[in-house]
Amino acid sequence: MDNKIFIRNASENDVPTIFALIKELAEFEKLADQLKTTEDELRKTLFGKDRFVEILLAEYEGVVVGQALFFKNFSTFLGKPGIYLEDLYVKPEMRGKGIGKALLYKIISIAKERNYGRVEWSVLDWNEPAIDFYQKIGAIPLNDWTMFRMTADKF
Repeated sequence: MDNKIFIRNASENDVPTIFALIKELAEFEKLADQLKTTEDELRKTLFGKDRFVEILLAEYEGVVVGQALFFKNFSTFLGKPGIYLEDLYVKPEMRGKGIGKALLYKIISIAKERNYGRVEWSVLDWNEPAIDFYQKIGAIPLNDWTMFRMTADKF
């Protein structure tokens, strides 16, 4: 790994940076209209008493340039927990430097350390660079599965 890249756990003091990166991700994914959270809501959810999300920040030459948000899930078939990677984001001008790979490999090493069975994530169908990146490192697309979602307004 490039010695200019440093991966660390986020702290509550990082919430403004985390929020800024989430906004950038929403714009990149053309989903900015769906961004409803605030810094205060993130602070409560990410660092409050019911915390269940973990966040890694990637620094390049001491500046935060990317993040990965993930949480524990479970596989009934494996009988083990796993990690669901909710978001992996690297600023566009910093891509191609190994930052995304460093974040993903750190998550994989966390899964190994914890004896988890797998790491999973979703990628938008149109995001060919991400799909190519994931396939190059050995990830397998699950084309025979369809993701479903139900939002709180439908409960």
